Amino acid sequence: MTDTEAIRSHIESDPYCETLGIDLVDLEPGRARTRLEITDDLTNFHGTPHGGAIYSLADAAFAAASNSYGETAVALETNVSYLDAVDVGTVLTATAEETHDGGRTAEFEVVVTDDGDDRVATFRGRVYKP
Repeated sequence: MTDTEAIRSHIESDPYCETLGIDLVDLEPGRARTRLEITDDLTNFHGTPHGGAIYSLADAAFAAASNSYGETAVALETNVSYLDAVDVGTVLTATAEETHDGGRTAEFEVVVTDDGDDRVATFRGRVYKP
């Protein structure tokens, strides 16, 4: 197994993502993409996707991208801006990209889009690399 395969396998073993139905669809150094279909059990009392589900999707892409080099990276801070609601059945994609490498810290931006490639949320995160 190559290092890339081992890293991918390690990231894909996340039980929380498995519980929610979040799939890792792409992984490269400093970049990752995750996907989640919005189901009825991921909605809030308004019938729209729960913010926690969208946050989790973006956070999973952030975690995968920041750990894609094979070294441990842990979140220092994150924030998310919710821009639009989507319907049940929509497939959301979160694309994380490293935007700054400061040595022991790094910054990532994650864009969450719907099936029509419209932006649903923007997530930013910073990691510490011990």
